[in-house]
This record gives sequence, C-alpha cells and structure tokens, in this order.
Amino acid sequence: MPLLWKVSDDDNAVYLLGSFHLLRPDDYPLSADVDAAYADAESLMFELSPDEMQSADLSSRMTRAAIRTDGNVLREDLDEATWQKLDDYASRNGLPLVNLSTFEPWFVALTISLIEMGKQGLDPGLGLDNHFMQAAAADGKPTVGLEQAQEQIDLLDGMDKQEQIQFVREVLDEADAGAAETEKLHAAWRAGDAATLGNEMAAEMKREYPRLYQRINVERNDKWVPRIEQQLSRPGSDDTLVVVGALHLLGADGVVQKLKAEGYRVERICSACSNSDD
Repeated sequence: MPLLWKVSDDDNAVYLLGSFHLLRPDDYPLSADVDAAYADAESLMFELSPDEMQSADLSSRMTRAAIRTDGNVLREDLDEATWQKLDDYASRNGLPLVNLSTFEPWFVALTISLIEMGKQGLDPGLGLDNHFMQAAAADGKPTVGLEQAQEQIDLLDGMDKQEQIQFVREVLDEADAGAAETEKLHAAWRAGDAATLGNEMAAEMKREYPRLYQRINVERNDKWVPRIEQQLSRPGSDDTLVVVGALHLLGADGVVQKLKAEGYRVERICSACSNSDD
C-alpha cells in the first residue's frame, strides 16, 4: 500500500510518491499502483537529480562544508546533557569523537543517522529514490531535481546553533529508541499508513524540534510546490512521477495539502487503503 497521490489539472497529472530513502531487498517488488504510476509518467522528479545524487564528489563537498572554520570544537557547541549523551553513544558504538571534533554538529548528526540505519540493514543503494533513478536511466525517461545539491548543503550548513543541537538531540533520541522505532516507521511506510507516519515523523518532530522541522521540512516544501506546479502547467498531457521523502508529503505542512490548497484535484492512489483521501 504505497504513499501515492495523483494531482491533476485539466490536461496532465503529477504523481507524488513518499519514499523511504534506505530500504532492504525484501521491500521489492513494489506495489502494482506504484508500477502503474511509473509506467504512466513520461518524466521523474527527485529531491536531487540523479546526476547530482550519484556524483562522486557530493560526499566530499558536504564534508568540506562541515569542517569548522571558527576555531571552536564540537564540545563547545553542545550543552552538557547533549554532550554526555553523545559521548555515551560514541563509547558504545566505537565512534571516535576526536575525529569529529572539528566538524559542525549537523554533520555529526548525519553520521550517527547513517550508522544507525546501517546497523538495521537499511541500504541507501536500495532506497526508493535510487530504484527509480536506475529505472528511469534504463528506460530513457528524463529526470530533474527539485533542488540543487548546493541548496541541500547550504540548508544543513546554514543551520544556527540551536537548530544543529536539535538535530543532534533528535538522532541521539532515535538511537536510544533503537531498532524498534525504525522498524515501526518502516512498517508504517510499507503499509501506506499515512496517519502513523504523520504522527510519528511530522507531528512529533514539529513538537519536539520546531526550528529543525521548519528548516528541513516546511521551507523546502514551500520551495518545491511551485516547481511541481510548473509540471502541471506545462502544455500537453505528459505526466510526472515525483519521488521525495515521505515526511514531505504528510500533514498540514506537507506537499499534498499545499497542492490541495492551490485548488488541484488530489486523490490518494491505494487500492487497499480504507480512505482514499488520507
């Protein structure tokens, strides 16, 4: 049961597909609804274009942006409770904090997040985004990004101190919750359970880490909606499949509701779902 919506105007449509960026082999094959949306789409949109996402220097660009230039070290940024929690995590997981001490806190948070996903068998190479990037390349379907890699790097590197601390706290809280929390979210994604994901991912983040939520979710959604609308306003009947992280589609701040508010016809595509308007 996918997190899949169809947004239509008078002559064409955009499919919105909520992604889990890291998946397992047994998450495939995908549902018939998703396969049909892909088959119907003449082009695809992702958070980043495949060229940028698969660029050999993307990781090094992000690493360079994260290196401290202010002369401070990581411990000076974090309050005592957050530092102690990070130190405990590093000790349990063999993570040498000395190697991270000259990086910005947002980079440390990303590092921990990837470590935790990897421990649970989730692989970015199997993520839904990568799956469709490969499919589009094989089928000769055009692809574009909703944002540039530099925009993503600037988004992270532009976080103020409070936002970065919130980011570190969030990933440490998730690590403390262990595999059970990730499994719960993964199972909800597989089930197309928009309500659980909206409450567990969007509403909780908005409540617990409001500045971080505003920066990485709301601000990006607001930029993406006009770019998606451009696909709908193009002449002709070509359709587009948009594949983005599920968080960006859900809740009052999500792309789905924002496009509804613009007056487009929006329907949930999920033959096994009880409420097609979720």
